Amino acid sequence: MQMMPQMGYDRGITTFSPDGRLFQVEYAREAVKRGTTAVGIKARNGVALLVDKRLTSRLLEGGSVEKIFRLDDHIGAATSGLVADARMLIDRGRIEAQINKIVYDEPIDVETLAKKICDFKQAYTQLGGLRPFGTALLIGGVYNGGCYLFETDPSGALLEYKATAIGSGRSIVTELLEQEYQEDLSLTDAILLGLKALYKVTEGRLDITTVDAGLAESENKRFRILTADELAPYVEQVKEQAASAGQSEGGQSTDTDEPQE
Repeated sequence: MQMMPQMGYDRGITTFSPDGRLFQVEYAREAVKRGTTAVGIKARNGVALLVDKRLTSRLLEGGSVEKIFRLDDHIGAATSGLVADARMLIDRGRIEAQINKIVYDEPIDVETLAKKICDFKQAYTQLGGLRPFGTALLIGGVYNGGCYLFETDPSGALLEYKATAIGSGRSIVTELLEQEYQEDLSLTDAILLGLKALYKVTEGRLDITTVDAGLAESENKRFRILTADELAPYVEQVKEQAASAGQSEGGQSTDTDEPQE
C-alpha cells in the first residue's frame, strides 16, 4: 500500500503527519517570522511594548498602521504576523476582559486573559475547516502591584518573559536583550533599550513615523499608547547614542611612537 505524500497532511483540516507534526501550525509560525518586529520589556515599575511598523510606502499614513492595542485599562498587546488575524484576537481579548468585569466586578488579571486568548487560538488548530491564526501577541500589563509579560504562539502555547521579541528580528533582539537587560530597569530605560533593539533590527532606519510604543504603568495601573510627541525624544536619544558609538569606534586614537604609514 502506497503511503500518502507528506504534503497531504497540510491540506484541508489541520491533522497530524506520521511523524507528529502539524504543518498548518508550522506555516502560521512562519507567517509570524515574516512579520514586523515587536519587543516587550518588563521593568520594575511597568511593562514597555514597542513595534516596528515597517511602512512600505512614503504615501502611507503611519497612524493607520496599528500594531499595539489596549485590551483593558491595565493590559495591552503588541502583534506580529497577519494584522487581520491579530485584530480578531484583540477583539476576543477585549470581550473576555469585559465578561470578567461584569461577572466578578473586578479587572481581569493578565495571566488569565492571556490564557483565554491562547485557548481561543488553540481551538483553531483542531477544528475542521479552520486554519490557525497567523499571528503572535506580546501581552503586557499590571495587576495587584505586579508586572507581567506573556508571549502567545499560533499553537496556543503561552510563555512568560522578563523581556522578549517576536517577528522577523527576534533573534537579533533576543541577543541584545540577553546582553543588556537588567531586572531593575525603569520604564524609561526599558523604552530606550527597546528602541535600541529596533534600531539594530532596522539597520538604523528608525524614525518616529515607523515605531509605536505602549506602556503599562504600575503607578496608575493603566496601559496607554505613547503619542508621537512623547516618543520623539526617546527616538532622538537612541539615534544620537548610536551615532556617538559609531564615531568612537571609527575614530580611535593612533598616537604611538612608531611612524604611521
